Amino acid sequence: MIRLFSKKTRYPRAEEALAGRLQPIPTAENHFVNGHKLKGPYPEAMRLAMLGMGCFWGVERLFWQISGVWVTAVGYAGGLTPNPTYEEVCSGATGHNEVVRIVYDPQKVDLDHLLKVFWENHDPTQGMRQGNDIGTQYRSGIYVSSREEKIQAEASCSHYQQRLRQAGYGDITTEILDAPPFYFAEDYHQQYLAKNPGGYCALRGLGVTCPSVA
Repeated sequence: MIRLFSKKTRYPRAEEALAGRLQPIPTAENHFVNGHKLKGPYPEAMRLAMLGMGCFWGVERLFWQISGVWVTAVGYAGGLTPNPTYEEVCSGATGHNEVVRIVYDPQKVDLDHLLKVFWENHDPTQGMRQGNDIGTQYRSGIYVSSREEKIQAEASCSHYQQRLRQAGYGDITTEILDAPPFYFAEDYHQQYLAKNPGGYCALRGLGVTCPSVA
């Protein structure tokens, strides 16, 4: 059991990663809740965010409920294997994280608010796990599309690190990286908790809030 956990919580070397495939795996066309196209085209001026907070089922539901979010989708990012399957990601041999892609209207909701929701609804101090979910796919991550977004994300991280230390928690382990390729997860994962209202959701905030992320 210790060996299994060690393998799943260690980012694989390139020679260890699964080969994957050239073609994307099939997924849904439309959002199950609001009917919008998962892959677009999106209305003009929409922006993208990509976040990892543990099991992507609960994370996606958290964000599709926010006013100003046009569409959400779950998928895999941050690893080495192109177009992975869920089973491959769960093996720990892809390096991918379970992430949510958020398409939002910056006139109605800004990145600061999305980051506030991010920090306050999971434990960003646990490394390659989130609660009882253990593995590289459950790590905390913010994946940015510009230098300005990276500065914004790093500032918010510093802001919440201070509050977490004051509350007795350890160092934040969240990775803040330039956005890697996003691979859509399988159809049945998309908006899973709308299709399965009693399904598993591991999201647990730490009760640490901030009046402003700025």
